[in-house]
Amino acid sequence: MVPGEKITFLKGFLPTVCLFISILIFLVSNGAKAGNEELYGTWRLVSMTRQVIATGETDDLLGKVPQGFINYGSDGRVLVIIVAEKRPKPTAIEKMTDQERIELFKTMVAYGGTYTYNGKTITHQVDISWNENWTGTFQVRNVKFEGRRLILTTNPGPNAIDGKIGIQILTWEKVE
Repeated sequence: MVPGEKITFLKGFLPTVCLFISILIFLVSNGAKAGNEELYGTWRLVSMTRQVIATGETDDLLGKVPQGFINYGSDGRVLVIIVAEKRPKPTAIEKMTDQERIELFKTMVAYGGTYTYNGKTITHQVDISWNENWTGTFQVRNVKFEGRRLILTTNPGPNAIDGKIGIQILTWEKVE
C-alpha cells in the first residue's frame, strides 16, 4: 500500500467501525433492560398468602381480600403499598389512641426504593419503608408471569408483621 491508499482505506473503514461500535453500545445498553417491559407499570394486588415453614399451614395474613399496588418504573424505581382487608378506622385523627395507631401500623406494608430484575428474580433495594427494619435491606422475590398476572414469591424468612418464618405468595394483576 502506498501512503495515499492507507488514508483512503481508513476514510472508508472508520465510519463502518464507528457505526458498528454505536450499534453495539445501543444493543448492550438496551439489553440491560431487556425483558423489563412486561414488568413496567402498576399492578393491583389480587391475593397474598403465606405458608408457615414450621407447620406447613397457609394463611391470609392480611385477610382474604387485602388491597395493594406495586409500581415498577422504567427508571428503576419501585413503590409498594399493601393494606389488610379489614383495618381500624379511628373516628378522628386528632382523637386516635396509641392502640389504634399500632393496629394501623400492623395492617400495612409500604416501601419504596430501586430494583434490579434478571428475568427470574427481582431485588428491591429498600430506601424508605413503613418499618425501619426494612430500610437499607434487599428484598428478593422470585418472579413468574401468567398472562396479565405477576406472581412474586419470597424465599423463606421472618414475616414483617408477626415474625413467623414462611414463604409469601403475592399475586398481582396489571392495571391498564
